[in-house]
Amino acid sequence: MALFGSQAPAPAATSTTGDLSKDVEIPKDGMATDSISDLAFSPTHDFLAMTSWDKSVTIYEVTANGPVGKWKGVCKTQQGKEEIPLCLGWSQDGTKLAVGGADGTLFYYDFAQINGNELTPTATWQAHQTGIKGIRWFVFQNTKQILITGSWDKTVKYFDLSAANPTEPMGTLQCQERVYSMDVKQNALLVIATAERHIHIVNLNDPTKIHKTITSPLKWQTRVVSCFSDATGFAVGSIEGRCAIQYVDDQNTSLNFSFKCHRQQDPTNRDIARVYSVNAISFHPTHGTFSTAGSDGTFHFWDKDAKHRLKGYPDVGGSITATAFSKDGNIFAYAVSYDWSKGYAASTPGQKLCVKLHPIIGDECKPRPGTKKR
Repeated sequence: MALFGSQAPAPAATSTTGDLSKDVEIPKDGMATDSISDLAFSPTHDFLAMTSWDKSVTIYEVTANGPVGKWKGVCKTQQGKEEIPLCLGWSQDGTKLAVGGADGTLFYYDFAQINGNELTPTATWQAHQTGIKGIRWFVFQNTKQILITGSWDKTVKYFDLSAANPTEPMGTLQCQERVYSMDVKQNALLVIATAERHIHIVNLNDPTKIHKTITSPLKWQTRVVSCFSDATGFAVGSIEGRCAIQYVDDQNTSLNFSFKCHRQQDPTNRDIARVYSVNAISFHPTHGTFSTAGSDGTFHFWDKDAKHRLKGYPDVGGSITATAFSKDGNIFAYAVSYDWSKGYAASTPGQKLCVKLHPIIGDECKPRPGTKKR
């Protein structure tokens, strides 16, 4: 059943309804005590890093059966001030991690210089004037691992951490508005989503220039952007319960489309749909399919080329704030915590807080047979 464009969730069915019974929860001992702001798997190892509003950074070594070890630290500047981390990103060789703070502080971890299980930043510095909301890495000219940071101060900066002065940006992009989300793929494509629905597209062969700026096809505030696995385009999610598929090449604009998701039919009025924010979009590293997760507490796997939902999963009991696939795509991690979509007043004690590992079994994330890849 093709589900793109349908407001209501699909009826329960074995073929399209996913199973959560094998999902493994990371133990509460050592887990964050406040909402999870971001999480990401290492591209080279089964390490899952996460940041939390409790000011912590935690890394777990995980398998499909659960975590087998952890490293934990607190984001603390050189002046001793603790900072709320909003986002994180692994270097492509898996040896480094960067974390962005709510006041613009950048925390840099080089694992060649970290001993034991205490995460202590190798370096910290004021990278931006205000909060950092996006962190990614890419390899420039096949040699240098470059760190990219995007901020609410309306700039994106590039840092070469092997340079004599690594805290001095090697380049800066001026964006039209505050950076809300950004993503990189294949050392070629950088997509930056900002306030006021601007989307900047950057060719990383020429990283200090914005190749093209478009307006999001979605009518409401952008929440997340995520690049296709093959770097030919990207997906955008918004607060209105919609997702858009966009191709970079102007010759492929006929393939662009958007669809409704993370909406629930009002049980008392079939003409009303409750709309939830799309908080996270993650692409499978090998299949090219993708997940969406939202404030409604559900996640779904989709095949963009077939315009088809592969699996939809039941409500997990709280908003999903972040998701990630492991390096080989065998594990899907999702964080359940308050997403602040209803403001401070709705943040109450006892709300569900956990990170779960969902093993990818069978054809859950595989494209439909016969799907023509674009």
